[in-house]
Amino acid sequence: MITFLLCLTALVVAYFTYGRYLEKVCGVDGKNPVPSQTMYDGVDYVPMPQWKVFLIQLLNIAGLGPIFGALLGAAYGPVAFLWITLGGIFMGAMHDFVAGVISLKSNGQSLPEIIGKYLGVGTRNFMRVFSVLLMVLVGAVFMSQPATLIATNISVPALEGVAFDGFTWELLAVLAVILLYYISATLLPIDKIIGRIYPLFGIALLLMAVSILFVLFTNSDKYTIPELTSLANGIADPESFPIVPMLFTTIACGALSGFHATQSPMMARCMKSEKQSRFIFYGAMISESIVALIWAAIGMAFWGGVDGLNDAIADHHGSAATLVNEITSTTMGPVITVFVLVGIIGCAITSGDTAFRCARLIVSDMFGIEQKKLTKRVLVSLPLFAMALFIIFALPFQTIWSYFAWCNQTLAVITLWCITVYLFRNKKPVAIGMLPALVMTYVCSSYIFISPMMCGMENRTLAYILGGVLTLTIAGAVHIKARKG
Repeated sequence: MITFLLCLTALVVAYFTYGRYLEKVCGVDGKNPVPSQTMYDGVDYVPMPQWKVFLIQLLNIAGLGPIFGALLGAAYGPVAFLWITLGGIFMGAMHDFVAGVISLKSNGQSLPEIIGKYLGVGTRNFMRVFSVLLMVLVGAVFMSQPATLIATNISVPALEGVAFDGFTWELLAVLAVILLYYISATLLPIDKIIGRIYPLFGIALLLMAVSILFVLFTNSDKYTIPELTSLANGIADPESFPIVPMLFTTIACGALSGFHATQSPMMARCMKSEKQSRFIFYGAMISESIVALIWAAIGMAFWGGVDGLNDAIADHHGSAATLVNEITSTTMGPVITVFVLVGIIGCAITSGDTAFRCARLIVSDMFGIEQKKLTKRVLVSLPLFAMALFIIFALPFQTIWSYFAWCNQTLAVITLWCITVYLFRNKKPVAIGMLPALVMTYVCSSYIFISPMMCGMENRTLAYILGGVLTLTIAGAVHIKARKG
């Protein structure tokens, strides 16, 4: 419990200390005009109350990540607490905050356009394609998973056993409903659906975490949280899943996630003042880290330790949803369990729709297509939905998720290097961005050589050396780019 409480305290304190320091570094000034004032269009550039923007941002960046990822990442042991805390404070929250402020000061430009400004035209063009593909992957993941959860709880005897190419009629029906919702949320003004529904699910996400925290505090004799006594890897198969790089991709949301930087520009277009930046960007990420910390703690405590959690993951075939269901049904009873299930489905769906909305904005920025007219929004969006459906029906979920995890952290790497160049050119403390960029570049580089989904090299020493060489090469290229301007 001591390790957990120290980490929890550090996250809260960081908001008032490091978060305030970053405000000064980035020159946040409430007197500066913001995009919702200068670019108002009633669709994407719409001013909204600070509390609402915060909850939307929280749900945008969180979804199921700090729940499912934290539970699976807790299998590595208490070292996961360290990654969530230090990663959340110095990497994730910094990444979200600075990227959000840059967008806020750049008329709410989408991430690829911002990256192009600091890392060059070639990187911008790559990021345009890469970001759109990642958003479609996210949309596919968070369309298929909630649909599966809902479909498994639907039963019509007359149609039992009816399937189309392996997809049950229940699943197809739910997919169709979710798709219709996604289309509406992507096309309509941000304050019409997202601005009304998201705050409710944002509150639900926080209430779920508070409920678990209450269980941990009131049943500390029954549910004992392990202490961090070493950096040992507690996962069942440490040879196949070394802490570096696997833990850093397993727990993304809650520590550091590139997906977040794609979402921040959407909220930058809805803020009323630059002074809201720390609360909305840094505060939302710290909140997400706290949620992840709580779920990692209950994961280790509920099954009597790290070994018990690993056994449970094996028994449930790696299904985080069933792990959550077992935890809540045991500790909270059937009524709360239903509430949690609805909350989980809502969190998933509300990550998918903003992914598609973000993809629409990236494509419209890329080609200079104004989005005030509905017909133009439809023109941009329909191909994105078609791509997502193709992915759902063509690829197994585990394959989609594995590639998404790596792509997500690779996007974080590119954003961190963009932040580093931004700090360098504005004569700010470069180490703020450079150190996280170096760490995560090494993580993603070594992942290429170690992961069985990629090279799968058995010689780990060579894999780590190659990861280091690739990291230094990328760092050198960014240094040259920063110097040339």
